[in-house]
Amino acid sequence: MKKLLALMLLSIVFILGACGTSTDENSSNSDSGSSDKKVLVMGTSADYAPFEYIDTAKSDDIIGFDIDLANALGEKLGYKIQVKDMDFSGLISALQSGKVDLVLSGMSPTPERAENVDFSDIYFTAKDLVVTTKDSNIKSVQDLEGKKVGVQLGSIQEDAAKEIAKTVKVTVENRDRIPQLIQEIKAGRFDAAIIEDVVATGYLNKEDTLTSFPAIEANEDAGSAIAFPKNSDLTEKFNAELKKMKDNGEIDELVVKWFGK
Repeated sequence: MKKLLALMLLSIVFILGACGTSTDENSSNSDSGSSDKKVLVMGTSADYAPFEYIDTAKSDDIIGFDIDLANALGEKLGYKIQVKDMDFSGLISALQSGKVDLVLSGMSPTPERAENVDFSDIYFTAKDLVVTTKDSNIKSVQDLEGKKVGVQLGSIQEDAAKEIAKTVKVTVENRDRIPQLIQEIKAGRFDAAIIEDVVATGYLNKEDTLTSFPAIEANEDAGSAIAFPKNSDLTEKFNAELKKMKDNGEIDELVVKWFGK
């Protein structure tokens, strides 16, 4: 009887142990399945409202036109987009080193950048503005003679300022983030800064001491495109969905949402 009871208890322990193992395996399989989700890491510089920025009054989330566009494209292609914030000047190297899979950050597909990364079709076109204070008496590019002009490091506006410097004697200084440029102007350390128009507009609306004029001589227009590593198969896939969004009006809806035009 005692032997029978012992055998029964041993059987119960074995069954419970087997059940426990099964549960652990199921849990492990579940975790493994979730890690197999197709996740793309997107690099951006979240200081470029309304393309990408953080509304600290509401949350710590990065929001904006580029974020909505990336999520929409990712959903259509079956990818989850994970956004990674970094300085604009480090985005290309992050792509090359494999730290990110793509870049959406209001980036223009310049020939120099195209030597190191591949670009999608252009999804938005904007123009550059020279931003300065209303009492600076700077009303044209020629008025920048002898002045100090700020630009974002690694941006197409930095190239524009260097182009201006070929005909107008200016001192060009760069900063990592757009808000730093605005602060330098307000503090009197910069006489002006070159910033993309839709980005500059946000600051012009908030700061009544600032004004602007088109930097036609610098960049008549600058388009934004998605950057990918060289020879990435994502470029063609994203281009196909990007074209559909242009054709069916989804891009226009995002433009109205974030730029109001």
